[in-house]
Amino acid sequence: MYTKKNSKEISLVLILFACVFLLFANTSVSKNSVEVAKTAAVKVVPPFLVERYPKNVTENVRYKLDSLLKRINKRHDFHGSILVAKNEKIVYQNQIGYADFNKKILLNKQSLFQLASVSKQFTAAAIMLLNERGQIKLTDTVDAYFPNFPYEGVTIKNLLNHTAGLPKYFWVAEHKWEQKKAPTNVEMMELLESSNVQRFFKPGNNFDYSNTGYFVLASIVEKVSGTSFSSFLNTNIFEPLQMKHSYVYSFENDSIKENQLDGYRLYKGWRHLKIRSTVNDAIVGDKNVYTTAEDLFKWTQGLNTGKLLTKTSLDLMYCKGETTDGKKVPYGFGFRIDTNEEKSIYHHGRWNGFSTALTKYLKEDLVVIVLEHTSYKDMHSLNKKIRQIIAENFTI
Repeated sequence: MYTKKNSKEISLVLILFACVFLLFANTSVSKNSVEVAKTAAVKVVPPFLVERYPKNVTENVRYKLDSLLKRINKRHDFHGSILVAKNEKIVYQNQIGYADFNKKILLNKQSLFQLASVSKQFTAAAIMLLNERGQIKLTDTVDAYFPNFPYEGVTIKNLLNHTAGLPKYFWVAEHKWEQKKAPTNVEMMELLESSNVQRFFKPGNNFDYSNTGYFVLASIVEKVSGTSFSSFLNTNIFEPLQMKHSYVYSFENDSIKENQLDGYRLYKGWRHLKIRSTVNDAIVGDKNVYTTAEDLFKWTQGLNTGKLLTKTSLDLMYCKGETTDGKKVPYGFGFRIDTNEEKSIYHHGRWNGFSTALTKYLKEDLVVIVLEHTSYKDMHSLNKKIRQIIAENFTI
């Protein structure tokens, strides 16, 4: 017989069953939530961080470098940014001067400098990435990718270490280009094919620093990858190294970004005039990478710690080239090589008012980055002064 007592017992059992079910359900949800949280945590941790020495460690160095910045700003019209890093950590970072002279806007950490020829190391790295992936070989000749290329026997390696002997594309553009809009890489490659301009020497015979070689290398990157040089660098270099403020800019083809600087020259000792773009400013590969000092440090740190290329590739980039008769040349792939007392791997750049330098002193494990946009002319001396201040005051 069904009684009230039985009803109470059944209700109690049901309540207990419900409690047990809810306990297990909550436990399961909790475990799933933890797993989701762990996954989310892994995703948001950035793969690359810029490290810095504490302020109290670098106070004296900061004071002396600040004083140096003020002097060169006042005496030599320096308007730019300096970053110094030792043992892969930032010791000093600051900027001085104007970003825009008409509007009296000051430079800041987000100010974007044109790297000029310091851009060449990004082109070299792009080539080495394709080489590592088996998409090209350094011994390939240019006509393997551009069958109508008029200069026979020029290898990718010749282009990288400036032993190709190619004519100057600046001259070709200024004398042979007939359109108003500046030529792109594709158009300049076609112009080289039809212009009948003689090369300087046979491939490998000599060393001759060549902007032409690096625009041809960027054109090979575009041909092999099937994408623009800008997109290739963004996907394969800038994004992996978290260089969020870096990009390739082609005059008349790309939009100007926020904080992108113009180059200036000093007129009559006091007035700053913007330098206008020319017929050569749409070409990329030899120049036209824009970035900040901190992004450029991310680049050199990522490159030197194996985040981008293998040690084998990096060794090739940092190794002096040589001519066909075995004579060493002071250039690797995208870098100048100094094996004298300073023992440095570096590159300077000058273009349309921008003066730039990235130097790694090997013995001291010291990186010096200088970016400037008012035609500063004494980059070598400035690097020497910065290095001396670090040597005298930074003993860690």
